[in-house]
Amino acid sequence: MNIKGGIIIFKNKTEKEAREEILQLVREYADKYHKPVEYHRGDKISYASRVYDCEEMVNLVDSSLEFWLTSGRYTDSFEKKLAKYLNIKYCSFVNSGSSANLLAFMALTSPLLEDRQILPGDEVITVAAGFPTTVAPIIQYGAVPVFIDVTIPQYNIDVNQLEDASSDKTKALIIAHTLGNPFNLEYITKFCKEHDLWLIEDNCDALGSKYVIDNEEKFTGTIGDIGTSSFYPPHHMTTGEGGAVYTNNPLLNRIIRSLRDWGRDCQCSSGEDNFCGNRFTQKYGKLPVGYDHKYVYSHFGYNLKATDMQAAVGCAQIDKFPSFVEKRKKNFNRIKDGLQGLEDKLILPEAEPNSDPSWFGFLITTKENNRNRIVQYLEDNNIQTRMLFAGNIIKHPCFDQIRDSNKYRVVGDLENTDKIMNNTFWIGVYPGMTNEKIDYMIEKIREAVE
Repeated sequence: MNIKGGIIIFKNKTEKEAREEILQLVREYADKYHKPVEYHRGDKISYASRVYDCEEMVNLVDSSLEFWLTSGRYTDSFEKKLAKYLNIKYCSFVNSGSSANLLAFMALTSPLLEDRQILPGDEVITVAAGFPTTVAPIIQYGAVPVFIDVTIPQYNIDVNQLEDASSDKTKALIIAHTLGNPFNLEYITKFCKEHDLWLIEDNCDALGSKYVIDNEEKFTGTIGDIGTSSFYPPHHMTTGEGGAVYTNNPLLNRIIRSLRDWGRDCQCSSGEDNFCGNRFTQKYGKLPVGYDHKYVYSHFGYNLKATDMQAAVGCAQIDKFPSFVEKRKKNFNRIKDGLQGLEDKLILPEAEPNSDPSWFGFLITTKENNRNRIVQYLEDNNIQTRMLFAGNIIKHPCFDQIRDSNKYRVVGDLENTDKIMNNTFWIGVYPGMTNEKIDYMIEKIREAVE
């Protein structure tokens, strides 16, 4: 390869050789122009950020040179790598964590589940202190979310309210592991088994978290019936936009794949024909015998696939991921150690018993009504903060048209949920956070509080 006048000229090169030279240039470019920015005291400290190097950029360009665009070889590789990491059988890559939650819930509405199918009017237990797309699919389908309170300082579902929340219409629980802190899986899995309920683990903020159940340590997202992940840039790892749905249940996996891929009955991969060997021989519904199986639809589905370019980034990220988890834990512990002595004014987060969290952030609840003053002081000192998402989702304008209706149900007074809405915020622990940044945040939090 020659470079003349800024233009790359390939002479007597095979496609493979030309690609290798392009990728080597990408590697050199990334190493020079995408190095982590050196931190100086007072610089802006983000609550989260991408952590990557040349490998992600090389994979991204490599996939773009194929110009396949939709899911392909990198998607297959990423799904297998993530499933292997989580030690789970089935994994489906999708275009966002919100789509992952949509697919996970809608899978439970499939008629293939027979008497366990969720129907409009059935109830699903969840919490109001969380992210809207955990709840949105329930309401949009016409099922009824039942909101119960959370505990502080774990910020997870209060299992003591489950019996009061349950009714003869209850079909499932859909709950998030809050900012990486696993909820009480031992109690909840037992409750679901006793009441024949589905459990969806919204694992979007908790990839890499572990929980000991039945004397075995497992990754969150793999203990319930379905788990979901998000790979939006602030999350534990990133593919830009992107998410995943995973399960050990072959029937649920079949349904998830169908709903993700337009609702089709066919299980052929993109670009593949006649995987089942009966493409033109079967009878489906009211269709004529032999109707092309690639165009038979067993569900009212969507197109929620991601691109191979996103998966290419994920393939590089997952290789680094175990180190990301360890750095998050280290950063979390450094902040908690640095804030010791402020317990009379702040409530610091605590891990759920039997858990090993892969923390997404460091939650702080003020004991006085001074959250906004503290947050403003931190923001004025270039430290990004975030609320615990919706705080109390039923207080938001999206509930205005259904407020006080039978489209949702509330158990108790959501006292802690409202306390979180008024008094809680969080700061980052992402793996790109340096000790200097953490120590600066600790210093400024102390100034703001004291």
